Amino acid sequence: MSTAMSLENETLLRNFYEAFARGDAPTMAASYHDEATFSDAVFRNLDASQVRAMWRMLNAQGKDLRVEFSQLKADGERGSVHWDAYYTFSPTGKKVHNSIDATFEFRDGLILKHTDTFSFWRWSKQALGLTGLAMGWNPLLRAVVRKQAAKSLAQWQAKEDAAR
Repeated sequence: MSTAMSLENETLLRNFYEAFARGDAPTMAASYHDEATFSDAVFRNLDASQVRAMWRMLNAQGKDLRVEFSQLKADGERGSVHWDAYYTFSPTGKKVHNSIDATFEFRDGLILKHTDTFSFWRWSKQALGLTGLAMGWNPLLRAVVRKQAAKSLAQWQAKEDAAR
């Protein structure tokens, strides 16, 4: 792939994470291809409209969210970024530092596939306290957290749709 495509994709990722750090969800949403997908340990197999809504929701709810990113790399087809999120998990009021490795695939100068990888157990013991410490390894807890996240996202999207 060309150096120009590599630079374009690096710039796309840099702009995405700089927007994230500013809480600029519209810029983040505009970074995704209309056929984009997103997946992580909590939000599974989101389509483009869901991932755009997820970033709007997380930015709106993350009152003390701080994002730092590093190790940004991209070529004409793929990219990767390490990023750290620092925030208060609103359901419990507990402070969280989540360390995430992101991988990307690109199409037409936009993000086509975005996968975030992090330790669910590490996240859950911070966000959920003793429950997460004791049960963070358990697939049942993951299922409960995923179900709640999906419900929250669906409610957020319904609220956005009603406001249009």
